[in-house]
Order: sequence, then C-alpha cells, then structure tokens
Amino acid sequence: MRAETQNTVDAIRKSLALLGQRLDWETAPHRLEEFDALIEAPDLWNDPAKAQKLMKDRQSLIDAVSTYRLIDSGLKDNVELIELGEAEGDDEIIAEAEKSLKDLAETAAQKELEALLDGEADGNDTFLEINAGAGGTESCDWASMLARMYVRWAEKKGYQVEMQSETPGEEAGIRSVSYKISGHNAYGWLKSESGVHRLVRISPYDSAARRHTSFCSVWVYPVVDDNIEIEVQDKDIRIDTYRSSGAGGQHVNKTDSAVRITHFPTGIVVTSSLKSQHQNRDIAMQALKSRLYQLELDKRNAAIQEAHDNKGDAGWGNQIRSYVLQPYQMVKDLRTGVETSDTQGVLDGDLDRFMAATLALGVHGKSRDEAQAEA
Repeated sequence: MRAETQNTVDAIRKSLALLGQRLDWETAPHRLEEFDALIEAPDLWNDPAKAQKLMKDRQSLIDAVSTYRLIDSGLKDNVELIELGEAEGDDEIIAEAEKSLKDLAETAAQKELEALLDGEADGNDTFLEINAGAGGTESCDWASMLARMYVRWAEKKGYQVEMQSETPGEEAGIRSVSYKISGHNAYGWLKSESGVHRLVRISPYDSAARRHTSFCSVWVYPVVDDNIEIEVQDKDIRIDTYRSSGAGGQHVNKTDSAVRITHFPTGIVVTSSLKSQHQNRDIAMQALKSRLYQLELDKRNAAIQEAHDNKGDAGWGNQIRSYVLQPYQMVKDLRTGVETSDTQGVLDGDLDRFMAATLALGVHGKSRDEAQAEA
C-alpha cells in the first residue's frame, strides 16, 4: 500500500477511534435495546415532552451507530480491495479503492467534528455579542469588521442571523452589537469564539499612516431551550425603556421603545432596541435567561468557568486570537497555535479551522500540537 494511502487509512482509523469513544461503542447496542423497550411502554405519550426527548435521543443513537458501522465497513472493504488489486496487479481496482478511501476520510473527519458538538447546549441557537474595547474609533471599526466576519460565517453555514441590538460608534463602526444566530449546532460551533480579538493594521483614520492595535470582546451564549426552565424573579430585575441612540436607518427606533433589563444578583445587563417595546421586552428577557443559563453551564465546567473569570477587559493580555494585517498577513489563534496567512479569507468568514482546533483542544484535552495538526 502506498504511503499516501496508508496515511488516509490511519486518518480514518483515528476518526473511528474518536467516534467510538464518544459513542461508547461497547455499550451502544445495549443502550439501543433499552430505548426500544422504553418506546414500547403503553404510557409513553402521557408525557409528550418526555416522549419526544426519548425518541430524539434514540434516533441520535441510531444515527451514531449507523455512521460508525458505515465508516468501519467502508474502511475494511476498500483496504481488502487494495490488497486484492495489488495481489492481482489490477491498477484500476486499486485506483477506485483509493478514491473511495479519500472520500471516506472526508466523511469521517466531518463526523469527527460533529461528534465534538455533544455538549448539553451545543445543538441550540446562540446569541453573539461584540463590544469594542481599547482603541477608540479604531476598535469601533474593528467591531464592525468582526460583525461582518461572523455574519458571513453564519450565512455560509446556512444559519439565520437576526440583529438584536446595535450601538454605533461616535465616528465610525459600532460600539456594540448583538445577534441571534439560529441553526443546528450554532452554539456548539461559536462557543469557542468567546474572548478578546486583537487587530494590528495601518489605521485608515490616521493621517500619518501609523500602525494601530485594536481590541474587541466577543461573548457567545446559548439560546435557552423551551424545555429548560430558568426562573427570574421580579424583585431581582429592573426594566428601563429608553430612546435608541442610533444615527438613523432601518435598525433604529424613533420612539422610546428600546428596553434594558438589569439583573441585580449577577449584574447582567441586556438590551433590545430594534422592534416594538413589547417585542423588545420579550427579546431582552430571553437574552437574560440565556445569560443566566450560560452561567449555570459555566459552573458545571471548571475549564469554561476559569476562562470566563480570566477573560478580563478587551485589551492587552486577554486576547484569544490575533489578526495581523501589517507589516505581514497572519491570523493566529493563541490557544491552539493554528494560523493562516489568508487574512482576507478569515475576515470573509473562513473560521472553521480555528473552531475545530479549539473544540478538539477543549473537549479531548489534546495538546496544542495535536489540535493544530488536526486543523
């Protein structure tokens, strides 16, 4: 077997090992039998919500088992075909099997990435907030660039993007913006983007054409599922209405319809300023519940909690990724070491390599070198 083909086989086996680990392959058949027995219960649909969750979990297990078996059998069949072709000197059989293995490797790699997204809220829709940090007008412009980058990424994924609120910068760009991004695994993919993002470039606002460094913070938290109950007591919140501060346009209200909710126990403040006051109140309350749910998720995961506590202000020392446009072209993730010189591609939404490496690093405790190699 050629060295290149052997590398493809090894990559598929590596993906299978991860899929088997996430699936707990040894117990999967037994768990499927348990599901089958539960759905035969005569009182199953007395509790529709519980029944629907049971059916969903069963189908997820069926799909995972089927995926594992298809990849495993495809690997074995094509390896046998190559061995047969080599024994008989049939180059055509070998070429067809090698092509099938390459296709299978791509499928296995994609399924491996999807297997990383199995957290409690990974499948949920998500809120994404961007706030300009140190750097004044430069950072406001950087915030608008980041907003465009994430919207482009979401659109490539086929996700729906809804702006929740926006505060423009005094001279250019945006001071802050919040989006709701809807689609399967939206939170699971974007959760790795929380942190401070640093831009280095020649400033278009500097007449002396000097190099400037700007910072923005990104915060991602899941939209609370309807089945998750988050209690918010009236005594713990204050609801204010105010006039939107925008400079005009379709996203700016002309009346005092914007809503701000302050949650006293946590200090969380959420806003919505795009629709009617009644709609804004509902949107802001949903955002608050999602933020509170994120805090609960953080408490359950010490690593996430530590990252949240240490996130700090949007400035020096707290960044997770650097985007350097001058004097050279490079985007580098400081957690995984993954980097690329295709800065324009990244700013146009090519973010999957960074997200995948961070997921692999965080979920499996892999070394930085392993995460970088997989990206």
